[in-house]
Amino acid sequence: MGKQGLQKFLSRNALIALAVTFSLILSLLPFQAATAAVTSPSLSLGDSRPTQTGQYTMTVSGLSTATIGCIEVDLGTASDGTGSVSGLDTSASTFVSQNMAAGTWAASNTQSAAHKLRFTNGTPGAGSATANRTAVWGGVVNGNTADTAYFGKFTTYTDNTCATPVDTATVQFIYTTGQTVSLSVDPSLAFTVAGTSSGTSCNGANSNVTTTSSTVPFGTVTSSTNKVGVQNLTVTTNAGNGYTTYARYTAKPTSGANDIDDHTGSNTSPTAFSAAGTEAYGYTTNDASLGTGTANRFTSTPNVWAAFTASNAEVAYSNAGVSSQTTCVGHQVGVSGTTAAGTYTTTVIYTATPIY
Repeated sequence: MGKQGLQKFLSRNALIALAVTFSLILSLLPFQAATAAVTSPSLSLGDSRPTQTGQYTMTVSGLSTATIGCIEVDLGTASDGTGSVSGLDTSASTFVSQNMAAGTWAASNTQSAAHKLRFTNGTPGAGSATANRTAVWGGVVNGNTADTAYFGKFTTYTDNTCATPVDTATVQFIYTTGQTVSLSVDPSLAFTVAGTSSGTSCNGANSNVTTTSSTVPFGTVTSSTNKVGVQNLTVTTNAGNGYTTYARYTAKPTSGANDIDDHTGSNTSPTAFSAAGTEAYGYTTNDASLGTGTANRFTSTPNVWAAFTASNAEVAYSNAGVSSQTTCVGHQVGVSGTTAAGTYTTTVIYTATPIY
């Protein structure tokens, strides 16, 4: 082979080697989708008591409009979702609702051993950038340790195999024990319930019993006089979007097979309380700027009342951080001449949820 032929041979083989090397470099640098942090993330527990079963609601704003095939909240002891939360069980989680992205959604419990809550989309659809998008899981068994902060890492994925991330956020939550009050709290949230003395006014009603931080002891009630008790709920939080406080009961006040009727008004449409001699139990609040429905529905016409329900109903709200903001909640009960004798009891649960 001549000198020119040798140079051509070496030049051609050098190009081949370069092409092979370039191919190898490409194989070592796969494409990675960029993730983006959403705004105003919040994880709310329907019942924050340890070992209880309930709903977990993830709320976010500013989702990307990319195609979404999977929604996930990884619950753990570290901010990346790792670490086991003692007693937590997501293996029977259910789909309740979601409005984060279009499509046909269902709960997926294939990663429950890793304490992951997941919804997967049969036909991945575009995400919604509208504020306050929610995903709600049911059937989640809380961990068994109170007063310890845990983390939830929220992620959306473009595919329903939950492989390619899009949006991310990290939140904290705490399990809290209580007798008559259950709280969903974040480390930056302070929430207290205080009793009041007889003669305290709340939204135009005057109390005639003295309450404590954990009881509303109506005592003996007769058909001639309704009983009214007031408790004060105080919130301090630095959450940029404020907080909401909810109230619910576990059941009607019950004595054996008998119970006290609910008041006829509702949280969305409170009404004047029945006159003495009518069996009824309900509540009122003096918050004039509630965050849902008609903001001043309890205060535009003072001394109106709503029936307690087994699901959370709003009794206090702020759209910004607050320091020691106090809202009163009044309880009123009446009995009729035919109300069966007995000692009637129920449990009322207040839940305060900060919104970041």
